[in-house]
Amino acid sequence: MPRLGLHSLAVTPLWNPAEADSYFPGMKALGVSAFEVPLLDPATFDSRGTRAAFERHGLIPICSLGLPDVIDIVNRPDEAATFLDAVVTAAKEAGSDVLSGVTYGTIGKVSGSPPTKAEHDAIARLIGHVGKTAKSLGMRLGLEPCNRYETHLLNTAKQTAAMIERIGLDNLFIHLDTYHMNIEEQGLSRGFEEAGEHLGYVHLSESNRGVPGLGTIDWDDAFAGLKAVGFDGIMTLESFVHVAPELAGGLAVWRPVADNPDDVVARGIPYLAEAAKRAGITIEAP
Repeated sequence: MPRLGLHSLAVTPLWNPAEADSYFPGMKALGVSAFEVPLLDPATFDSRGTRAAFERHGLIPICSLGLPDVIDIVNRPDEAATFLDAVVTAAKEAGSDVLSGVTYGTIGKVSGSPPTKAEHDAIARLIGHVGKTAKSLGMRLGLEPCNRYETHLLNTAKQTAAMIERIGLDNLFIHLDTYHMNIEEQGLSRGFEEAGEHLGYVHLSESNRGVPGLGTIDWDDAFAGLKAVGFDGIMTLESFVHVAPELAGGLAVWRPVADNPDDVVARGIPYLAEAAKRAGITIEAP
């Protein structure tokens, strides 16, 4: 049965497990079962504190990232692999069984040209290596295709499915995001269909990154598509009320995403739950 999640940047500019007690109970009361935290620097990430906070409240931890700008997967692949191995290990220590996001590239980094064979070969080698590291830890590794303005490497579900099938590891999955799908896919339900059996995680994000229901995303089509493919994973509301400095440029969030930031969660979570219900999707309670 699907569950609802929430991205930490909807409520806090910087994940700090010591502060979780102040908002985790409210999240659970709204029906949130999972909470996604960016793991941008494994050297400073408090894995032990993160695990303890999630265990206290019975929430599911999800770790995500986009590669730092200094990482070059084509010319310095060993450095990229070492970095991601450390991130996967930190995520496992934090109690998460997944690492997802733009695990194959840097958000906002584009070449100005279509992806080259060398770039796709580098992704296959990197994700093949890190996928095996994740598998040895009992973890799954996700790849999130992003819109053309944030990456030139993987933009659609179909491209990402082809990459996963090329690599051939059974613990890899596609992480789709309605914000990116709204730009790149031939309809939201079509995108979920093309991800098929590889679909493992979903970001529910409004067209302007703000309050779900106040933008142009066709939520009925989105949830109809999720119902049609029998998705039973975690669907996470992602909104950048707060933006980590490492992500600001790549995400191009230059103004507040909502007139009242509290509306993103307070109105957004109930709206998504109701839209899911209209599609015949029952959300599992926390």
